[in-house]
Amino acid sequence: MNSVIFVCLGNICRSPLAEGIAKKIIEQKSLHVRVTSAGTGSWHTGEPPCTNSIKVAQKNGIDISSLRASQITKNELQEFELVIALDENNYNYLKNLGAKNLYKLGSFGFNNEDVPDPYFYNGFEGFDKVYEMIEICVRNLFEELA
Repeated sequence: MNSVIFVCLGNICRSPLAEGIAKKIIEQKSLHVRVTSAGTGSWHTGEPPCTNSIKVAQKNGIDISSLRASQITKNELQEFELVIALDENNYNYLKNLGAKNLYKLGSFGFNNEDVPDPYFYNGFEGFDKVYEMIEICVRNLFEELA
């Protein structure tokens, strides 16, 4: 695997966490893999990750504060060896855009479940739960495909 992009809806909570976790794993394993993240929507373009995603990442030794949201484009999809959607809606959107080598992140450890939007939970606890799920899946992804 030479390159991977993680895609969620707004690119401010789930996919930046996946990107940060992946970069930490890449560094730990001395891999040469290009990794980034994007959203299917454009309304957060240029914004940093949300405060709670930054906090939960920092709590786990990862700094994602310098990341900025971007929207995935059809051309950009062709640049990545793996395209990883965080949930079914984004998976279907990417499939319709023509993504190749498309997977749901939940297929790497959670029976193909969606990684839920942490805002569906009350408070910071949702970010802890989502972080844990993303970390398990990203680690498994790199064990299986790297």
